[in-house]
Amino acid sequence: MAALVLAGCSSNESATESSTSTTTTGAASSTALRKIDAATLNDVVAGVAQELQVPGAVAILQTPDGVLTVEYGTGTRGQNDPVDTVEHIRIGSNTKTMTGTVILQLAQEGKLALTDPVSKYRPDVPNGDNITIEQLLDMRSGLFNYTETPQLNEALDNDPQKQWKSDELLALGFANPPYFPPGQGYHYSNTNIVLLGLIAESLDGKPLQQIFQSRLFGPLGLTGTSFPDIADNTIAAPHPQGYVYGTNMETLTDPALPPDSQAAAKDGTLQPNDVTDVNPSWAWAAGAGISTANDLVTWVQALVGGHLLDPDMQAHRLASVQPTSPDPGSAQYGWGIAKMGPMFGHTGELPGFNSFMGHDPVDKVTLVVWANLAPAANGQDPATTMAKEIIGKVYPA
Repeated sequence: MAALVLAGCSSNESATESSTSTTTTGAASSTALRKIDAATLNDVVAGVAQELQVPGAVAILQTPDGVLTVEYGTGTRGQNDPVDTVEHIRIGSNTKTMTGTVILQLAQEGKLALTDPVSKYRPDVPNGDNITIEQLLDMRSGLFNYTETPQLNEALDNDPQKQWKSDELLALGFANPPYFPPGQGYHYSNTNIVLLGLIAESLDGKPLQQIFQSRLFGPLGLTGTSFPDIADNTIAAPHPQGYVYGTNMETLTDPALPPDSQAAAKDGTLQPNDVTDVNPSWAWAAGAGISTANDLVTWVQALVGGHLLDPDMQAHRLASVQPTSPDPGSAQYGWGIAKMGPMFGHTGELPGFNSFMGHDPVDKVTLVVWANLAPAANGQDPATTMAKEIIGKVYPA
C-alpha cells in the first residue's frame, strides 16, 4: 500500500481519558472490501491513541456496509470532556485542497492558465519566469519551504500570537536557495500555496476568507468550516484542546524528540504543551483552516467526487497525481490533492492537531480521522497512523 504520510504545515512540520464510544448505522454489504465492525474500529483508534498518548481522537468510516463513528477520549487532558464529531479542529494542510480548488476554478473561468509563469502575478518570485502555476500546485517549483527556517520556528516559540503577513512568510522562503530547478524534483513547500492564495485574492478581488466562503463552504453547506483572519487565534466552540511535546525548534529537523525526552513523555514526567490558541496565520492558505469531522467527510467527498470542478478539470486533477519519489510505495501528489493508498484526499497537521481525510471513488469508502496531539513524542502523526491501520483492515491485502 502506498505511504499515507505527507509533510504537513507543522513547523517541523499520561493523559486522562473518558470511555471510548462508537455509533454505527447499517447499509448494504460490499463484497470487494473486508467488513469492519465497530469493535475493530474502536480497537484501532484506542490502540494507537494509547500507544502515542493521544488524549482524544475521532474517526468516521463510511463504506457500502454503512457508517461507523469512533469518539475516543477527552478534548482536555485531565478532564472527562468527551470528544465529538461536531467539534472544531485546526485542519492544517487539508486547507491546501481548498486553495488548490479555488485556483482550478479560476483556471476554468479563464482568469489564469496552469501554464502561466508565476511572475505574471508575482514578479518578486525568484526565477518566477520559469515556475508555472501548475508547479506551485503539485509541489514541483523548487521554492524553499519557509516553515523549515529557524527564523519562523524561533518566532513561533517566542511569540506564538504573532500575526504573520503573507509577504513576511514569502520573504523567509525567498531568502533561501531553491531545492532544484523548476520541474526537476518534488519538495513539499508551503511557500507554493501561500503564493497561490495571494494570486487567488488578486484575481477574485476579495480576501481568501470570503473566497472560500462563497466558492466552497457556502455551496457545500459546510457550516462548521472556516478560514480565520490573521488576527484571529480562536477556534469556535465546541473544540478540543491541541497538545504537542517539546518546542518548534526542538523538532525543526526531526519531529521525534530525543530518546530521553520520549522516555519522560512516556512516564509522565514530561507534559505536553497546550498550543490550541497559537495564531495560525503563519500557515495561512497552506494550513490555517478550521473544520469538523462531519464537514471533512462532506468536503473530501465533494473534492474527489467532482462536485466543485467541471468533469474535464476534475479528471485532469485526479490524473495529475504522481509519485513524490522513485521509492516504491511513496506518497503521490498532484494539483493540491494527494493519493494515499486507495484514497484521494490529504493529511493535515499544525502543532496540536493532526487529521486525515480520504475518499475512494471506486469502492465508495470515506475515512476522516483527527487527533488532538501532534506530533507524538516519537515523531509519529497520530491520525495518519490510525488511518493507515484502518485502511489496512478495510482493504484486502
